[in-house]
Amino acid sequence: MIDWTRVTELQNEFGKSDFDEIVEIFLEEVEQLIKKLGDDADRSNLRNDLHFLKGSALNLGFSNLAILCQAGETEASQGQADSVDLSAIIQSYNKSKKVFQDGLVS
Repeated sequence: MIDWTRVTELQNEFGKSDFDEIVEIFLEEVEQLIKKLGDDADRSNLRNDLHFLKGSALNLGFSNLAILCQAGETEASQGQADSVDLSAIIQSYNKSKKVFQDGLVS
């Protein structure tokens, strides 16, 4: 679910203070997009939204979320945006976020 190797790389590369800021920005941006995906029946920009979300997830080590976003992005790019399971993506984000935050505390 979480690529802890990636998380450790970021922590080592940026230091605790900057890493914490990266996490804060990530969570703010992704929370906004997750809310949009949950609230918005308009899927006209879904491919781009999932592409952004996938990239953000990969950057911070949310590997399961990135996989689901890639699959959804592919479906949307093939004209099947209505079949993308947004609830699975949202659930994966929520679960990943909890595992991530719990893992940082440990």
